[in-house]
Amino acid sequence: MIPAMFVIGAISQYVGASLGVGLFEQLSPVAVAWLRGAGAGLILLIALRPRRADWTRARLRSAALFGTVTVAMNMAFYEAIDHIDLGTAVAIEFLGPIAVAVAGSRRAVDLLAAAAALAGVVCVAGVNLDGATGGGLGSDGAIGIACALLAAALWAGYIVLGKRVADAGGGIEGLGVGLAAGALVLALPGLGPDLATRPDAFLSWEVWVLGLGLGLLSSVVPYVLDQVVLTRVGRERFALLLALLPVTATGVGAVMLGQRPGWLEAVGIALVVFAIALTSRRTATPDSGC
Repeated sequence: MIPAMFVIGAISQYVGASLGVGLFEQLSPVAVAWLRGAGAGLILLIALRPRRADWTRARLRSAALFGTVTVAMNMAFYEAIDHIDLGTAVAIEFLGPIAVAVAGSRRAVDLLAAAAALAGVVCVAGVNLDGATGGGLGSDGAIGIACALLAAALWAGYIVLGKRVADAGGGIEGLGVGLAAGALVLALPGLGPDLATRPDAFLSWEVWVLGLGLGLLSSVVPYVLDQVVLTRVGRERFALLLALLPVTATGVGAVMLGQRPGWLEAVGIALVVFAIALTSRRTATPDSGC
């Protein structure tokens, strides 16, 4: 049940990514990521209509921090894939959730599972162990790797903070309020450069409609599912389950784009499934629905 939620969220996220690719021609990756966060926050606020009386200052601060980290994570990742290959960026970014799993574990079996997940993600992403990306790295690649590492650190923060928001109750409301607050906090760095260099892009209604669509598909659907899962499992298992994202991407690529996985990718999928199997029995809860 829980892995199925991740697959559904991943499919939605990758369909939404196709909208983001189109927007890259009109806006910078950072601005597109901001539109994604702002669009998702707006949709959730309209749909849920959270009551002001339910929000204490402490709860609002917690949600705002969570949302700011989430929007910043998307900005860093979108900037990374503008400089390096998507597979390389995904592999580097997954160091974040895997680090959360390792840091929260005291059992050898969990360390083994984390190692298997890491190896699986590297295989699926097609990254060589020596860090080569085919054509060499250079300054542009170094910027991309730095942005991907930043996204990895922010992803770890997203997991930890998201668990707190979910445990406090009203996690989906917290997500909407948090994303809206994060978009406000990061509006200047997110939109400022594009407003200065290409203001005409924001006069197109298509940009705003696509931004809403990107927020719905790439943020609302997968993040709402994240909140549902976070209320049922610990953050360590959640971090390992996130490895299903590149696995699902491989399946979507095979079905929709004709990108058949080779033996290395197949080994990676098997390693990730193995890691999930190692952790699922220990961390499953009676009300998990599994």
